[in-house]
Amino acid sequence: MKKITQFQGKNIIYNLSGKGPALVLLHGFIESKRIWDDFTETLCKQFTVIAVDLPGHGESSLLAETHSMQLMAEAVKAVLQAEKIESAVITGHSMGGYVALQFAVDNTELVKGLVLFHSHAAADSEETKENRRRTIQIVRQNRGGFIKQFIPDLFDPDHVAEYNDAIADLQDQAALMAPEAIIAALQGMRDRSDRMQYLELTRIPVLFIIGKRDSRMPSNQLLAQAAIPSHSETLLLEGVGHMGFIEAPEKTLKALKYFALRCF
Repeated sequence: MKKITQFQGKNIIYNLSGKGPALVLLHGFIESKRIWDDFTETLCKQFTVIAVDLPGHGESSLLAETHSMQLMAEAVKAVLQAEKIESAVITGHSMGGYVALQFAVDNTELVKGLVLFHSHAAADSEETKENRRRTIQIVRQNRGGFIKQFIPDLFDPDHVAEYNDAIADLQDQAALMAPEAIIAALQGMRDRSDRMQYLELTRIPVLFIIGKRDSRMPSNQLLAQAAIPSHSETLLLEGVGHMGFIEAPEKTLKALKYFALRCF
């Protein structure tokens, strides 16, 4: 069921499905809540599943010139408050993982578990920050060209041709975004805080889902982070890039489901 809540006078759109403990699903950069549709069909049999369009993405409104991780996490909290959710497992793909981490930092009492789905806790390096600045200029000049090139590069290059239909769908979703919304997310990611200390201090379970062929988030760096939390679980996927929910849907869905069940 598609629902709407107000946050800072703007619309935040989300899907609500099922009954049971709450499982929140957050998409990544230039994605939308639609990436979780197939997962939701299964997960809603055991969970209340909430898939959110983050600000500026999907059908949710643009909120600011920069969509900081804190601003996006506050929008997610507004959704949980609207649904009177008192505890949840928070799952985030890529940028959604940054938002999930920020949400966990700000709302410790609400979080039963955290899933970093091709995501991590470190801040951007200076090199990555400069790459984001260059990307912002590219988006301003040629948003369509950026989207067309960016999305195929998220997949394992040896198997990218197998996902042509999925890539086209992702490109179509991204093409609906205003340049200002893409830039707002890029600036928010560039300026986000380092959350490595949170991994050291947290006592909630954390699941890392990692692709061995992820060009965006190298597996060796993510494995090093996965060794930090007191309760950490890892799914390391051969032949998978940055899009495990498409490249290995059965394995990632199973890992997410049983991790969430254990958290509750």
